[in-house]
Amino acid sequence: MELASRPAEGGLLAGIRAYEDGQYTQAEKRLDAALKAGLAAPQDRAAAYKTLAFVYCSSKRMKPCEAAFHSALEADPGLTLSKAEAGHPSWGPVWRRVSAARP
Repeated sequence: MELASRPAEGGLLAGIRAYEDGQYTQAEKRLDAALKAGLAAPQDRAAAYKTLAFVYCSSKRMKPCEAAFHSALEADPGLTLSKAEAGHPSWGPVWRRVSAARP
């Protein structure tokens, strides 16, 4: 089955595309909907939460950003950020704090 034909996975792809296009409100809605629709793969859930964390931090909502990073790591404990992502001035410090605090 084509990934985009499944509602949750299609929502994830649409949410990531919206984020990449700078449409953060739309990205947040699509990613929330994808998570509620039940993303099957842990890596997909982690990607949705990670992208939500970027949206939250970009709009200076630091508590939701931190919570989204926690959820991303719960979904996929092996999750890492690229060097550019980890060095980002908005969410890099939050990511480092959250990832350092995990067991």
